[in-house]
Amino acid sequence: MPNTGDIEAVDPSQRSDSQVKVYAVPPREGAAPAEIVDGFLEAMTSDDLQFATARKYLTKAASRKWDPGARTTVLADGPTRRANPANDRDAPQVSSTFELSGTEVAVVDKQHAYQPDKGTYRNSIHLVHQNGREWRIDDLPAGLLLSLSDFQRNYHSVNKYYFASVPASGVPGATGASGPSGASDGASGASGAAEGPSGRNWLVADPVYLRQGIDPETRMDPLTQTVASVLDGPTNWLGPVVASRFPAGTALKKGVRTLTLDDRNGLKVPLNEKASGVSQGQCRQMAAQLLFTLRDVTSMRVEQVELERSDGAQLCVLDADQSQEYAPDQTSGSPAGEYFVDAKGRLVRMQAIGDDTSGKADPKPVDGPLGAGAKPLSTVAVSRDERRAAGVSKDSGTLTTASIVSGGGTAEKLYTSHAKQEKDRLSAPSWDGCGDLWVADRNPANPQLLRFAGGSGEPQQIPVLGLDGARVAGLRMSSDGVRIALLLTKDGHTTLKVGRVVRQGNADHPTVTAVDELRPAAPQMADVTAVSWAGRSRLVVVGKEAGGVQQVRYMQADGSVSGVNPLPGANRITAVAASDDDRLPLMALSDEDGIVRLPPRANWKTVVEEGKSPVYPG
Repeated sequence: MPNTGDIEAVDPSQRSDSQVKVYAVPPREGAAPAEIVDGFLEAMTSDDLQFATARKYLTKAASRKWDPGARTTVLADGPTRRANPANDRDAPQVSSTFELSGTEVAVVDKQHAYQPDKGTYRNSIHLVHQNGREWRIDDLPAGLLLSLSDFQRNYHSVNKYYFASVPASGVPGATGASGPSGASDGASGASGAAEGPSGRNWLVADPVYLRQGIDPETRMDPLTQTVASVLDGPTNWLGPVVASRFPAGTALKKGVRTLTLDDRNGLKVPLNEKASGVSQGQCRQMAAQLLFTLRDVTSMRVEQVELERSDGAQLCVLDADQSQEYAPDQTSGSPAGEYFVDAKGRLVRMQAIGDDTSGKADPKPVDGPLGAGAKPLSTVAVSRDERRAAGVSKDSGTLTTASIVSGGGTAEKLYTSHAKQEKDRLSAPSWDGCGDLWVADRNPANPQLLRFAGGSGEPQQIPVLGLDGARVAGLRMSSDGVRIALLLTKDGHTTLKVGRVVRQGNADHPTVTAVDELRPAAPQMADVTAVSWAGRSRLVVVGKEAGGVQQVRYMQADGSVSGVNPLPGANRITAVAASDDDRLPLMALSDEDGIVRLPPRANWKTVVEEGKSPVYPG
């Protein structure tokens, strides 16, 4: 304990420990306007039920009007207040105005969706002298205003799950729409998602931010908040490309604020009358949405979900094993392999071993033309069932596909870029979870995003809405086929955005109409070098902030920073690869060290000194 030195005030916004609990303090009698403003801003950071203490700083009319859940504005270091007496020149004894400012980081909307929003925040807060005695706030910004540290202390990221509204296009091993018992109940009629004998159902992650503790407004615990959020439906951004199996208007039974696991880690969820008439097939899919959503919310895995009618009767039961047919990564090959292009231009494979920290590998050429080396490759992509691969020629000009299993046949040339310079030709290709192959032709004279349905045939040019003069320099498709990560170049900088893949048609004639609603996925970085999907709603990004050094870090697909600390740095990484299975090591291409891998809880290890284009299936 120090016994000398100056006493310094501690900014309350610097608290970041999620275990810290802030107790709101009501306004003291005779408090000055500045004290009222400071007290209110501090009270907003608490878990006070109904924000009762924060409301004591407001006039009765302002309290009735204020909706804390309308939005949450996140500022880097919290708001700075400054008195603005010019606005109160005519009545300084009864009126007081303060300007609020700060560096805006994000806005979380009423659906709990995180939206990065860099820029300067400016707003005002107005007070009146009530009855000539006490100052109270009568006009204030909408919702909550929090520092980044207070936001991270109060909220955590949760992946809600909804079914992809995607027609399948000949994916090997695709399942039908039947539930675990094999019976198809026509659940698609209620949800609008693709379903049928040649279709399949799989879940897509929709990230939101929910309270880590009791929600001050709903009084729900975190588990119950999460269930209620799933019932509310998908966020506006993801909504057009996914569907919920819960009928419109479905909610928890009136008065339910707490849900608890039983001694077998089962969860009973009582629903209102809107869900009482669903079929068994649809009900099982409803339960699957909850099972997947709750996996990362509780300290113990939820093993079973039982949905109940409003009268308490059982609707259906689904356990964790039965829910696997709806797994978001059900199209991924098994066992997972690590692939790269060796010094001879061949596609080679090595077995991915999650706990191997030695860095040693025994890469072997794949079967078929891409492993023969007759036509050297520069970049590659392996289909998610690990039966086919796509390769771009050494000069980055030609895209070819071929089988990588024994007896798979000859290669098929799909496309040739006519750009003059190698750097302006084809990007690295990528497979989505629907069996389609994607690549960008970076030709400045005719830049295109191309899709090959089923990984063969003629290319379909996909419009990318909202590019604003940028050019697609690279891409990575998500396993769910609903989202695409795009590296975009403009004015000498490369940034990362995630877009929605809009599909129409049916299982026999699927089509993609556009990529739209681009949103920043790494807003802190001025330049992004490489990206890979690293989970159902997470990316691993290589880039640097303005004036900074290169870093490798995890980002959420909504643009928020993952709770994982920045990863160990390697020397000049130009490509990165991750698996949806976080037990498997990251792979990267280092200009100085060659192909390297980062096993869990270890440092980067060189696999081979000469090679390029490290990839996992996808």
